[in-house]
Amino acid sequence: MNDILICARCQARNRVKQVPAGQVPVCARCQAPLPWLHDGTDQTFEQDIQAGVPVLVDFWAPWCGPCRVMGPILEEVAREQAGKVRIVKVNVDENPGLSGRFQVRSIPTLMLFRGGRMVESMVGVVQKAVLMQKLQG
Repeated sequence: MNDILICARCQARNRVKQVPAGQVPVCARCQAPLPWLHDGTDQTFEQDIQAGVPVLVDFWAPWCGPCRVMGPILEEVAREQAGKVRIVKVNVDENPGLSGRFQVRSIPTLMLFRGGRMVESMVGVVQKAVLMQKLQG
């Protein structure tokens, strides 16, 4: 992982390479938890789902209308739940191994992981309130 995460508090751009196990990324300037939303790949997935917080994986494609509806919802959840959730976006066209492994037949498909284990799967556009409830549970 080598992503630029923007702090919701001070708007600083933070280059995040690797987050130690059990920790969440924090802003280098103000030390606030960062919204943890980034792209995942076939190669990085196993380490992407390992986190001290719930991991929500979004299987999507850029040409998919419902996926484009989910994008802003997930960004909002990432900002509001900074330090409490990790969101990994997996483009199914670029990462066919993962979509095959998890038998993703329709997109968007959201999968919730806790401790590296999938605990829930949701297909289609999911309302923000429902996502928040699933993340809390």
